[in-house]
Amino acid sequence: LGLSHIRRSAEDLRQQATGGHVTLAASTAFASFWMMPRLQQFRDELPGIDLRIQTADRDLDIIAEDIPLGVRGGEPREWPDYHSLPLADEEIFPVAGASYVARFGLPETVDDLPSHRLIHLEEPFREAASWDEWFQSAGVDITDAGRGLRINDYALVIQAVMEGQGIALGWGHLTERLLASGLLVRATGHRMTTGKGFHIIWSRNREISDNARKVRDWLAAQA
Repeated sequence: LGLSHIRRSAEDLRQQATGGHVTLAASTAFASFWMMPRLQQFRDELPGIDLRIQTADRDLDIIAEDIPLGVRGGEPREWPDYHSLPLADEEIFPVAGASYVARFGLPETVDDLPSHRLIHLEEPFREAASWDEWFQSAGVDITDAGRGLRINDYALVIQAVMEGQGIALGWGHLTERLLASGLLVRATGHRMTTGKGFHIIWSRNREISDNARKVRDWLAAQA
């Protein structure tokens, strides 16, 4: 038997030992705002696969954790131990909740944003763009963008926005369905692109099971 066949058989046995689940490691925000709205579609299209979503406040070492698949933001060249497939480009723009807009209105220009209630994401482990960086990308010199509510979890940031507590930076792939439903609205027209993206990753050194490959390919098809 070839080495690749042995590795694949070992992974299939590992999957059988865990009841046939396929584990996907991702941020809470990705699980909440990207995966959950697509979960019924996943079940309809891959009915024989049980998905286990494992969230963490940092990017897990899925090789050390024995997890077949992950979703990670950044640049693939930073992850030499992983294969990757693109899932979404990183695009960032301010978003507000409908109740906030009804009460305070939208800023007329980017320069007006600091007069609104800004909500700041303070990621303790993952790199994330700040308001200062977003204003710089818009060509606006703002000195008082640091005021406002600070939260260290992006899922809670979006929850605060939907509760009308202020305006926050929205990542396009996470907010697209909330925007389409009217729960969120774009606060300005400017969109910041970083040249980075979000990717599906899996180990270069270990075969993944047939079911894990199906999950990987399903995720990639959503891009």
